[in-house]
This record gives sequence, C-alpha cells and structure tokens, in this order.
Amino acid sequence: MALFEEEMDSTPMVSALLNKLANYTNLTQGVIDHEKAESEDGLPKAGGPQMGTFIGVYLPCMQNILGVILFLRLTWIVGTAGILGSFAIVFMCCVCTLLTAISMSAIATNGVVPAGGSYYMISRALGPEFGGAVGLCLYLGTTFAGSMYILGTIEILLMYIVPDGALFVDKANEPVAQLNNMRVYGTCCLALMALMVFVGVKYVNKLALVFLSCVILSIMAIYAGVIRSAISPPDFQICLLGNRTLKNHDFEKCLKTEVINNSTVTTQLWEQFCNGSSIDADCDPYFALNNVTETKAIPGLLSGVISENLWGTYVPYDTVLEKNLSVAEVPESEKEKLKNVKDMPYVFNDITTYFTLMVGIFFPSVTGILAGSNRSGDLRDAQRSIPIGTILAIVTTSIIYLSCVVVFGACVEGVVLRDKFGFSVKRTPVIGILAWPSPWVLVIGSFFSCCGAGLQSLTSAPRLLQAIAHDGLVPFLQVFGHSKSNGEPTWALLLTAGICEIGILIASLDAVAPILSMFFLMCYLFVNLACAVQTLLRTPNWRPRFKFYHWTLSFLGMSLCLSLMFVSSWWYALFGMLFAGCVYKYIEYRGAEKEWGDGIRGLSLNAAQYALIKLEEAPPHTKNWRPQLLVLLSLDSDLMVKHPRLLSLTSQLKAGKGLTIVCSVLQGIYMNRGADLPVSSQNIKAAMAAEKTKGFCHAVVCSNLRDGFSNLIQSAGLGGMKHNTVLMAWPCNWRQAEDSSSWKNFIETVRETTSAHQALLVAKNIDSFPCNTERLTEGTIDVWWIVHDGGLLMLLPFLLRQHKVWKKCKMRIFTVAHLDDNSIQMKKDLYMFIYQLRLDAEVEVVEMHASDISAFTYEKTLVMEQRSQLLRQMQLSKTEREREVKIILHRCSIMENVHLISLLSFYKYLHCTDITHSYCHSLFSCRNQSNVRRMHTAVKLNEVVVNKSQGAHLVLLNMPGPPKNKGGDENYMEFLEVLMEGLDRVLLVRGGGREVITIYS
Repeated sequence: MALFEEEMDSTPMVSALLNKLANYTNLTQGVIDHEKAESEDGLPKAGGPQMGTFIGVYLPCMQNILGVILFLRLTWIVGTAGILGSFAIVFMCCVCTLLTAISMSAIATNGVVPAGGSYYMISRALGPEFGGAVGLCLYLGTTFAGSMYILGTIEILLMYIVPDGALFVDKANEPVAQLNNMRVYGTCCLALMALMVFVGVKYVNKLALVFLSCVILSIMAIYAGVIRSAISPPDFQICLLGNRTLKNHDFEKCLKTEVINNSTVTTQLWEQFCNGSSIDADCDPYFALNNVTETKAIPGLLSGVISENLWGTYVPYDTVLEKNLSVAEVPESEKEKLKNVKDMPYVFNDITTYFTLMVGIFFPSVTGILAGSNRSGDLRDAQRSIPIGTILAIVTTSIIYLSCVVVFGACVEGVVLRDKFGFSVKRTPVIGILAWPSPWVLVIGSFFSCCGAGLQSLTSAPRLLQAIAHDGLVPFLQVFGHSKSNGEPTWALLLTAGICEIGILIASLDAVAPILSMFFLMCYLFVNLACAVQTLLRTPNWRPRFKFYHWTLSFLGMSLCLSLMFVSSWWYALFGMLFAGCVYKYIEYRGAEKEWGDGIRGLSLNAAQYALIKLEEAPPHTKNWRPQLLVLLSLDSDLMVKHPRLLSLTSQLKAGKGLTIVCSVLQGIYMNRGADLPVSSQNIKAAMAAEKTKGFCHAVVCSNLRDGFSNLIQSAGLGGMKHNTVLMAWPCNWRQAEDSSSWKNFIETVRETTSAHQALLVAKNIDSFPCNTERLTEGTIDVWWIVHDGGLLMLLPFLLRQHKVWKKCKMRIFTVAHLDDNSIQMKKDLYMFIYQLRLDAEVEVVEMHASDISAFTYEKTLVMEQRSQLLRQMQLSKTEREREVKIILHRCSIMENVHLISLLSFYKYLHCTDITHSYCHSLFSCRNQSNVRRMHTAVKLNEVVVNKSQGAHLVLLNMPGPPKNKGGDENYMEFLEVLMEGLDRVLLVRGGGREVITIYS
C-alpha cells in the first residue's frame, strides 16, 4: 500500500489512481517541456511536478523493460539455449541491471536530482570526459533501440498481420527478400514516426496509456494461456516428416495421401516432395522412406515436456529443425536422388546459434531501467521514487522473465520453441499460440507495444543529444543544441533519424540487438564505476539517502557489465570501449573545461597524494632523472608575458613529460596587487596554451623580485614533485639599463640555484628561438663540453631532438684539449663514452693553450673528470705576451669597481719583466690580475666557439658560477657577455652537482 499512498492527494485512492492513469505519459520532462512552455494565450503555464513512484517511475520502467524481445525472441532463446541456459542468461542480465539500479539509486539520492536524469547524474559524478562518453553511449543505445523496435514492428506486420504485403518475393532466396522488405517498410515507418515527433509529442503523449495497456494485456494473455494449457491445451498441431519440421501454411492436411470416395489421392504436401500429383510420381527418397506425423505444439504445463527442453540445442546456419526421433535413413544408392532441401518446405534455422549470441540478443529486454531517473524533474520526491520504483520494476520484470523461461519450456514443444517465426504453426508467433483467448491478442498487443517503444526512443534520444550539446562537452555537436521556438530539437531529431536508419538498413533484429546491448552495457558500467569511486573516496559530499549499497556491489556490477560485453560479442566490446576512449580523449583535448566536483577528480587527487608520498620516500635514480623545470617568466606593465619563446623552449625540452612550473613575480604589496594575480595567471595560462606548454602556473606578489624568485626556487612544487632545474632568459641590454637591479637579480638567482643544488639553464636571445610550428631542416646543435658537471650538457640536446622542431638537427660535441694532451686518444675515449651513453653525435677535440682555459670558472679551476692533472701556469712567448696584453688592455678599459693590486704582482702574473714601460704603465689600470686571466679565457674561448659554431642552430655552453665576492659581479656579467659574443642562440648550462645521465641500463 505504501507504493500507492503518495498518489493520493485529497481524493480517494481509486479515483486518484484513475486520474493519474488517464494523464499517464512515458515521456521525460525534457520531452514535454515545450508543450508546457506556452499556454493557449501564449503565457507560461504554472504548475510543478506531480508524479509519484507508481506513475512516475514504476510504470515507465515496466513499459521500457518489457517489450519486443519478450514477444518475439524469448521462446526462441528458451528453445535454443534450453531452460537451464536461458535461466542463466536471464538471471545474469537481471542481476546486472539490479546491481546497476542499486548504484544508480545511491547516486540519485545523493542530493537533489534536477531535470536531466541519468545523463546528468552520471556526468556530474564522473566528470565531463566520462560524462560525455557515457552520454553518447546512452544516446547511441537509445537510438539503436529505436531501430530495434521499428524492426520488431515491421516483423510483426509482415510475418503475422499482413504476410501478403511483402514487396519483394523470391522463394529461391527468401532471406534476402525478407531483409529487403524490412528495409523498405522500416524506412517508411521511421519516416512516419519521425514526422509525428517533429509535429509534436503531444500526439505521442496521448497514446502512452494505449501502449502501456497493450503491454499489460499481452502479458496477462500469456499467463492466462499457461493456466489454460494445464487444464485444456490448445489444439495447435505441427507436422513432422520423419524428425524434420515442416512449414504448414502451404498445405491444409499433414498427410501424404488420403482416401476420398474409396480412392487414394495425393495431398498438397505430396506435390511439394514429388514431381507430380500422381501416386506413381518420383518422390524425394527421404519423403518416401519416412512417415508424416502430427504432434501438439502446446502439450501443456503438466505434459512433462519440460524434461525435453532442459538442455540447449545449438545448430549451424540453414539447418533443418529436427525433433529427437528415430527415422529411416536414406541408403547410399538413393542419396543421388535426394532433392535440394532448400526447395523443400522444411523449417530452417536462419542463424548460427551459440550461447553468447543468446546473451547479446536477450540483454536489450532488460534495458529501460533508467526510464525513472530520466524523469527526475517530473517527480514529487525523486530521492524516494527513483530507488523504490526502479528496483521494484526490476524485481517484477525479473520474475516475469524467469517465470516465462520456465513456463515456455514446460508448455511448448521444443522444435516449436526453436521455430523463430512460427512457420510450423501457420505463421503464428510461438508465444501467440500459448496466449489466451486468441493469438491476435498478443499479435496486436506486441505490435502497438513495439510502436510505442520506437516512438519513445525517437523522442528521448534527440533530447539526450540536446543535453550533451548544451553542456558544450563536444564542440562539433553544439549545433544539435538548437531547437524550434517551442523547444523541439529539430537538428538532433534529424541526426537521430539518420543513425536509426543505419540500424534499419541492417534489417535484422538479431543483428541490431547486440549493438545496443553494447552501448547500454557501457553506460551501466559507468554507473557502477561512479558509485564505486564515490564510495571508496569517501568524499564529504557523498551522503546518499539510499543506504542499501556498497562499493563491492558496484564493483561486482561493473565486472558483470564488462563480462557480458565480451560474452555477447568481443569485437563489439572492443569497438564500444574504443569509441568511449576516443570520446574521452577528444573531450579531454578539445572539449569545454567543466568543474562539476566529480569523483574522477577526487580519484585523481587521491592518486596524486599517494604518488607524492611515494616519491618522497627516496630521491630519483639517475636513470629516472629528467629536468623538472621551474620557468621564471617576466611580465610587462600590462601583465603580459615578455618572452613567450621561453615557453616554446620549455615545451620542446619537456614534450609534456615530467614537471613544469611556470612562475612569475609581481613586485609590490599583496594587499595592493592581489587583484593582479588572477589576471597575470590567466595571461600566463593563455601563453602556455598557445605554446602548448603543459604544466602548472604560479604567480606571487613580493616586495622585490630578488626575494620573490628566491622564494619560488626554495618552495615551488610539493613533496617529491619538486623542480630540479631553473630556466630563465638572459637579461638583455643589461649594460644600458639605468637600474642595475636586473643583472644583480640575475646573479643572485644563479647563486640561489647553486646553493639549492639545482641545475640552471639560461637562454640568450630567447626571442630568436624557434617556435613550435617551425621545423629546422638542416643544421646542428653544438655542445661545448669544457667542464663535466653531471652530464646535463649531453642530455639536453637529446631531449630537444625528440621534438619535431629540432628532430632533423645533428648533435656535435666539442671538447677542449691542451696542446700536450693526446688529442687522438681523447677523441677515441670520447667516442666510446658517447656510444655507451647511447647518443648519436659527432665528436671533435679542439686544442688550446692551457692558459686559455685556466680561469674558466670563478670559484676554482675545474677540469673534466677524464683529466688527471691540473692546468699549468701560462707560458707565452714575448710576442704572444704583447698581443695578449693589448687584448687585456681593451677589456680592462671597461671594467669598474675593481680593487687595485700592486704593479709588482701584476708583472709577476704576466711574466713581463721585459715589456716596455709604456705597456706596463697602461696595464696598471687593470687592477685585478684574476679579472685579466678570466677575460683572457673568455676571449680565447669565444674565438674558438665562434669559429666552429657560428652557423649552428643552438650552442650549449658550460656556465661558470659567479664570484663569491659580490664586488666582482659586474665583471662576471662582462665575462659571460664576452663568452657568448657573436653567437645567435646560446643556452648556458650549469649543472646541479649530481649525475643526470648514465651508461647503465
């Protein structure tokens, strides 16, 4: 009684129920919105949802679940798979839908369910990517369901109502003619139904109660017939020749001959197996050797035929349906006289049968469980009605299906059950001969039931597509979001009719059923996944009022859905998963950005937390090392990115792999500039999207840039997911800048990264670096390996060449040798080292004086690991000393703020005891001998690098560290400027103090 209580308002129960039934509709709220949008005077109508559990959920689910498969295929499935096999099929499918309904009930009762139904609930629970994939699967399933119902309608029409209405008749190839008839009539029926929906669903709405009544009356007729068969079985006879079943619609009597007026005459059956009507005519040997017998098609509930129908009978295509009887075999000598069995009036199996096929064909008969949730906006209390109504409908229909399996097997002869189209009972549906009071009750009832289901599919599917289009998940579907002035989705209806026509052209209900099974199973799988994810995550917002759920049930339902997909058709299953995967990736790549608080996002957060905790347990191994970049960007006065090519270089280095954090610092006070942060972050994200840089964006406000960059270097990242490399641009025009803070901040950043043991990449002339759309066809990436600092110099060109911009560039490695080194052996050793590193590169050894590279670094004089001795002091000839002094004088003339040293020590440094006094007096202005040595090193190295690599697309150089004494900072900048002079694109590289590349696997 509780189910009906909510249907009572102030009127008595019976009158309230009759009133609700009179206004019953099986259409969703979205379907009838446009009918309610305007009243007769053009003003919006008032009124809210009034439906309760029985009218709003229970009956629509019942009407959607019970349908064409029950009336046209269940008897055939029972006869083919047997009672036990069919019971297993029905039980699996019903359990699958019951578990899905439990999961759906939990989702539906987790908050107020607005109009939108199943698609809304699933998409908001799983996120836009999964939501779009599920929505399209549900849409295609509903569309192909329309095809199946229309094919069922035409099959009933041409087989049982007007069998003479076939346009194509070809007895030699009857199956092909039948398919063509299905295509022509199905297309006409689809056009008529689409026209009805286009004109207005109010006409469809008025027929809803008629369609529901047809379903109920048909089922009642079946059970009435079962009861009658136990008392007085119906007098339907089938004709058997030996053990072979015959089509009896072309002859009246199941006899070879009969006696009329004391004379033996042949029958119509005789003429079909013999060459004439004469008693002496040549006949088919099998016909001549075996008797014609009649047996009851419906032995009755108490006949014991149930024992014969327990086990399945699977047969190949075009096999004659045979009863398990002993027959006379045709002798070998007579077999050549046998006629083609296709020319005989036997009943043939029209499809190769096997267990998994039965699963795929039957599963559509349990779909429709989402009908209640699709009407969520029409319900008075959706959180109560959806779980109760849906689960009760599934339990009811499960009982009906399981009981039908048993009673069909207990009442009907086995060969009749396997006769799909009822050819052996004079073209009457097998389930119809069981129905009482007449087969026509079931024929007419099933016809209108299929018509109603087809109309409902054509009204529901376009609105589902319209909802997906309105969400903007799939950009190219947005055109289908448009509708007529009254809300009718015209374009969506046209697409739905087009896809439905594809199913019509297949022309076989048995071929279309597994297709929609696959799409519905995909949808149900995601429903269970959504509930399982939400339950396992235990998010605070997950508080369903429906308490009879558990994540294990959802997981079991998900596993059962996946199993049924592959059991039904493994290639359809793979196609369905591929389709859903493609939709997911497309929405991820091109779709609209939505934040729905979905469970998948929560799952991602949990997975990220677990991964971060695991990462922190131990530092990464050298084999797993890759540059995790912290990109330091500068913004202009309009908060736009100054050097977007820095992001291009980032994407070329990373290619979406690893960590990238793009940061910028706004100078000022947070209270004053807090409003600029979202703007700057948005501009940075836009630049990242334009340059296809995948990573995180972070902007901070700090009182000065130096402290801001320092804080970012120290604190950017989280847990084990922290950067290990800093990428920044070289401060251009630092000499001409009025404010020295730019280059001072640069040097402090270099010191910060050194102290933090992080690698540093500095790009000179970053605006001339190639963008992601350019393709460098010829040229080289030159690596000048002067100091070994962990192998980062070797790794960077390899990473760059993975990107299509640098893919065709060759890699060259230059190393510097002393004049007294064995250059040939060094080159061989370097080749072996590069080979072991599995790098493809050319190697060249450049010979230089030891004095020319002795002061390359500021902290101390370093050498490559392969070298075993220190550089010796400079030993130059007199001519060389005079030439070098002139160069040094030029460089020293631009140095400032350098401490004076004694002329004596300077003489000692240059070994210039015999240099003229004028030179020595001039040299006195060069106040620091170490600065002279460093500048000399920069000049000599620059000459060599420019000579070898001026035409290279990119030059990578070791970057020496800054001086510990801040008084020499400007000299350090000058040193780097001289080192890079004359080169177009330069990437200065300073290692982080650890090995980043290894020869080991």
